[in-house]
Amino acid sequence: LVIIVIFQSDIRRALTQVGTAPLFGAERMVQRREDIIEEVTEAIRNLASRRVGALIVLEREVGLNEYIEIGTRLDARVSRELIESVFLPGSPIHDGALVIQKRRVTAVRCLLPLSATPNLRTTLGTRHRAAIGVTEETDAVAIVVSEQEGTIALVVGGNLTERLEPSRLRNALEGLVKL
Repeated sequence: LVIIVIFQSDIRRALTQVGTAPLFGAERMVQRREDIIEEVTEAIRNLASRRVGALIVLEREVGLNEYIEIGTRLDARVSRELIESVFLPGSPIHDGALVIQKRRVTAVRCLLPLSATPNLRTTLGTRHRAAIGVTEETDAVAIVVSEQEGTIALVVGGNLTERLEPSRLRNALEGLVKL
């Protein structure tokens, strides 16, 4: 009894870790690449139809850890509901970017570098400039929803493709993202 009292916090910590660890070494279910692309595309379609601004960055080969360190860390399954709830205007984490790495939403509210390109249209907002900036510095793929126009844009290698339909976005992501 004395041992239990003395080591109470250590025992509690150990039981907490046992409770969160996979049972018998089973790994967590990994989402299929196609399912992730579908969840992202549907969330973007819904956000655009409601004119809710969003910025999603998908990591490819070059790591995005320096950008997620500033944001709010998550380790969550990619789902339409999660993505939509992050960007709702009343959400405390709606500003900044949502980052997807290794088939997981790893961070939200991430600050990205703005593009320094001088010849960008003056009508482009901060989300678009951040999407261009992060894709100029990395090989990431960025998706932007404009809250003013309710349009979808895809940014790869600093090149902005605007006014995409969800089906074209899905096809582009299938060709660009390995996850």
